[in-house]
Amino acid sequence: MNFLRRLNPRSVAMSLSSRIRTQAISSHNTPFPAAEPDAETIFQAWHEFDPSAKRWCTVDTTKSTDSSSFTQQASPQDTKLVAVTWNVDAFAKETEARISALLSHITTQTPAVDIIFLQEVSIEALKFILNDSGFRESWFSSEADATNWEWLPFATMTFLSKSRFANAKGAMPMASIGPIWRVCYPSRYGRDALCCDIFMPPSESSSSAPSSAETRIRLINVHLDSLPCYPSFRPRQLSIVTSFLRSADCGLVAGDFNPVQEEDATLIQENGLVDAWLELRQEESGFTWGVDGKAPFPPNRMDRVVTVGLKPLDIEVMHPEAIRERLPWSDHSGLKYSFEIPGN
Repeated sequence: MNFLRRLNPRSVAMSLSSRIRTQAISSHNTPFPAAEPDAETIFQAWHEFDPSAKRWCTVDTTKSTDSSSFTQQASPQDTKLVAVTWNVDAFAKETEARISALLSHITTQTPAVDIIFLQEVSIEALKFILNDSGFRESWFSSEADATNWEWLPFATMTFLSKSRFANAKGAMPMASIGPIWRVCYPSRYGRDALCCDIFMPPSESSSSAPSSAETRIRLINVHLDSLPCYPSFRPRQLSIVTSFLRSADCGLVAGDFNPVQEEDATLIQENGLVDAWLELRQEESGFTWGVDGKAPFPPNRMDRVVTVGLKPLDIEVMHPEAIRERLPWSDHSGLKYSFEIPGN
C-alpha cells in the first residue's frame, strides 16, 4: 500500500464500480497524462437543480465530447471568460451570513463571473449553498451532497454559470461543459484536485472549420497542503496537477497554494506554468492573506492563478468585507481572473 493510500481514505474506499465508471468516462476522448503511480482519478458528475423534482440532478455531459455539434461560431466577446477563486474559511463563525455576503459579491460582478472555485467549504457552507435559490437557478454545481466530504472538515467546489455554459454542445455561441473528476494525490489532509474540462467554439475570427476548431480548456481547483510540514507534499501535488493541465489544449490551476516554505517560491516556474499575477501586475504585492495585520505570519500571496496557453486580460484581488462590521467574510481574499483563448 503506497503513501497516498495510507493518507487518503477516499482513495482506499474507491469501489470497483467507481473504477469501471472512471474507465468508461475517460474513454470519451478525455486526454490524460501517463499514469501517475501516486495519484488516482475519480470521475463524478455535474449537477443542475431540478425545480420539479426539488433536488440537484445529474447532468449528462457525454454529448459534450462530440465536437461536430458546434455548428455556429462565437463572437470575440463570447470567447472571453471570467473566473473567481476564493478560500471561504471553514472555521470562522456565522457561516451562512459570511457565505451569503461573499457569494453575493461574486455574482454581482461586472463583467459577470462565469467560473467559481471555492476552497475550505465546510459541510454547513455546502448545505447553505445548495439550498440557496440563486445558486439553484443560475449555476451548475460540482456537488449535490456531502459525498466528497466523508471524513474531511472541508472540501472544494466548482460552479459554472448556466447563462454561459450549455450542458451539451448545440448551435449556440456559448461554452459547454465536459467531464469532471477529482485527482487524489499524496496529502497529509486528504486533499485532492477538482478538475473539469469546458469547450469553447471557434470565434468569428478563426479560420478553422467549426467542426474541428473547438478548444478544450482544463480548469483545476486546488487547496494544496497547509503549513510548513516536512516533507512537504506541495511539490508533488503541483507536479501531478501540471501533468493533467498539460494534457488539454490549455487551461488554468487556481486556488490556495499555501506557499509557506522557501521551496514553494519556485514551484510554479519549475513546472513551466505562468503565474497570472506576475504576468499582469508584477509591480503589486497581490497579497491574499494576512493583509489586516492580525495574522501570526507576514502577509502572503497564498492564492494563485497559474495557466498554460491562455491569453490574460486582467486579474485583481477581491478583499473581503465584513458582516456587521466585525467579522470578515473570510481570512483570505479572492482573485478574479479574466482571460481568452489565443487564436479565438
